[in-house]
Amino acid sequence: MEVIRLSSVLAILGALLVFPLAAKTNFSEGFQAYERGDYAVTIREWRRSAERGDPSGQYGLGMMYRKGKGVPQDYVEAARWYRLAAEQGYAAGLTQTGLAYFEGTGVAQDYVLAHKWLNLGAAQGDEIAVRARRIVESQMTPAQIAEAQKLAREWLAKRD
Repeated sequence: MEVIRLSSVLAILGALLVFPLAAKTNFSEGFQAYERGDYAVTIREWRRSAERGDPSGQYGLGMMYRKGKGVPQDYVEAARWYRLAAEQGYAAGLTQTGLAYFEGTGVAQDYVLAHKWLNLGAAQGDEIAVRARRIVESQMTPAQIAEAQKLAREWLAKRD
C-alpha cells in the first residue's frame, strides 16, 4: 500500500486553490492590456483565462472575436465563447448568447433559444437582456414563448 505524504496532499490542494486565481489574474492582466489597446496581450491572457474555465475570460474572448479586435472577426467563434460563459451562468454570456440567437450571428437564428438565454440573463438582472427579451417576444407566438420558458427552467434544474 502506497503512503500518501502530507506534503503531496498540500501541494495538490494548493494547486487547486491557485488554479482559479491564475485564471482571474490572466483576465485582469488582459483587461489592463485591453484598456491600453494592446489586443495581442489581451487575447493571450483572456485565452489562458478562458481555457482554464473562467467565464469572464470566455466572455472577453467572445467579445474580441465579435468585434475583431486582436483576431479576425469571427461570429461563430464569438458565439462559441459566449456560450461557454453562458453555460456557467455568467450573466453577460447568457445575454450575448441570446443576442447571437436573436440576430443569427455565429449561430442559426432561433427566437426560442434567444428567449431562453435572454430570460436567464434577465433573471440575473441584466437590463440589456430584459429589453432584448421584450423585443424577441414581440416576434414570437405564445407557444414559442412557452417552449423557451420551459427550456430555461430545464437549464436551471440541471444546474441545481
